[in-house]
Amino acid sequence: MRSNSLKRWNKSFPGKALRRIFGEEKGAVMMEYVIVAVLIAAACVVAVAMFGKTIVGMFDVAAKGASGDHSGAKTSLDQTQQKQSEDSSKASEFHDSMHK
Repeated sequence: MRSNSLKRWNKSFPGKALRRIFGEEKGAVMMEYVIVAVLIAAACVVAVAMFGKTIVGMFDVAAKGASGDHSGAKTSLDQTQQKQSEDSSKASEFHDSMHK
């Protein structure tokens, strides 16, 4: 019984006017999902940008180690660790220069 009177109220002029003033809920919920999806996508892009080279280097080390090329794996590991150290020092220098 209550839902019929609510439907009639929504179809009436005052009901339509109030819905226009306060907005529809259906579109707002969808927009919230879009915003969350965009934030998740942005976080993924930032993570790949930050950790991409390191992850590729670690997969290279694992592939060489699994194939039996242990000296190549050690060389790749050393190169990856050296690159991480260089990137870390550059990031630290940049951070210090921005906060002076």
